[in-house]
Amino acid sequence: MDEFRLRVFVTAARTLSFSKCAAVLNITQPAVSRHIGELEARYGMPLFSRGTSGVTLTKAGELLLSHAERLLSAYQKMDYDMDLLSQTSQGRLSIGASTTIAMYLLPQVLASFMELSGGVEVSMLSGNSENVEQWLRDGTVDIGFVENASRRPWLHYEPLMADELVLVAGTQGRYGTLESVTPQELRGLPLVLREKGSGTREIIERVLNRRGIRVEDLNVVIELSSTEAIKSFVRSSDTLAIVSVIALHRELADGSLRIVDIDGVDMPREFATVVRPGEFSGLNARFHDFVIRETGV
Repeated sequence: MDEFRLRVFVTAARTLSFSKCAAVLNITQPAVSRHIGELEARYGMPLFSRGTSGVTLTKAGELLLSHAERLLSAYQKMDYDMDLLSQTSQGRLSIGASTTIAMYLLPQVLASFMELSGGVEVSMLSGNSENVEQWLRDGTVDIGFVENASRRPWLHYEPLMADELVLVAGTQGRYGTLESVTPQELRGLPLVLREKGSGTREIIERVLNRRGIRVEDLNVVIELSSTEAIKSFVRSSDTLAIVSVIALHRELADGSLRIVDIDGVDMPREFATVVRPGEFSGLNARFHDFVIRETGV
């Protein structure tokens, strides 16, 4: 089926106006009517109910719209993937990523990217967000992915996706049935935290400081530099931890960890792509766009 004809139909269905559809697509209104008429002739039923107050979708139109949107999305992905293949047939991409992003977000994306761009040499270093920013500054990597809220004036950041930090406890331990805690109660709980310099640690400190709680006031049992190590420690002990929600899919599914609410406290954050100024282009920009497409954000 002609892609443009589908685009005309979807635009008309979304605007419920042939004139608005024509304006959006920069074609004439008779052309819109012709494309819609050809679709109706093909399927032998009306797709729109026409009236003095405008048009509405028929049941057939609603059904076609659901299929057409998926088809156009597939066309768009096909064009993007083919364009990616043609533009990244060779080159080198050196990536630096914070440990959370490197472990839970990028591996599957990298596999798809490398399959589509076999001529590109890809490497990745993992560390905390401060490490990634330093690697960019000294030229060790071309593009970075960080989770900290602070921004260095000598680097350029682009939003990537939203994340959230949550308090978790092992379901088999002392706090396994805990539903929620107050910020003051959090002070006395045995906690496992990420190390200084990590984006996770920075967000925790920033949010709690706004509530008048310093990290030094918390009962920190141990600091670990890996989210996997933190989760394993919590599962094996009577402790709690504050970790990224994207790192918890497996544990929440198998019931080994549970989220404990902190009353009145949310810890949202945003993952970001970071490059040296003037270098958000070429492979860097294409990989950033590819990550967004593959993760559906």
